[in-house]
Amino acid sequence: MKRIAALIMLSILAGGPALADPIEGLWRTAPDDHGDVGYIRVGQCGATYCGVLERAENAQGQAIQPDTLGRKIVWNLSPGGNGEYEGRIYAPDRDKEYMSRLELSGNRISVNGCVLGGLICRNGGHWTRVQ
Repeated sequence: MKRIAALIMLSILAGGPALADPIEGLWRTAPDDHGDVGYIRVGQCGATYCGVLERAENAQGQAIQPDTLGRKIVWNLSPGGNGEYEGRIYAPDRDKEYMSRLELSGNRISVNGCVLGGLICRNGGHWTRVQ
């Protein structure tokens, strides 16, 4: 009887939905140099995480159609523990890629990016969870 109960419990646990990583979801970026914001959908991409620009708005909150819609904005994000992730990030307003460090705290992510081995860094502000 114990064996049957254990098998039933194992099948229930194995058949349930996998727990999502806390970074997964839809995030609203901080305004860029032009006042535009993006909505980045972060999810699993193989063994790491990535985020794609799903939609964008100008400073007045009106939808805009930048050339970067559908583009990966963050990729190769690997968790480092304590809510920290490292990977790559693309800044559409500057058309540059950076090494990135994201720090997740609840429904907010602090974003930073660096080039040239960390000599030149840019604070990307805070992203807020939408979904």
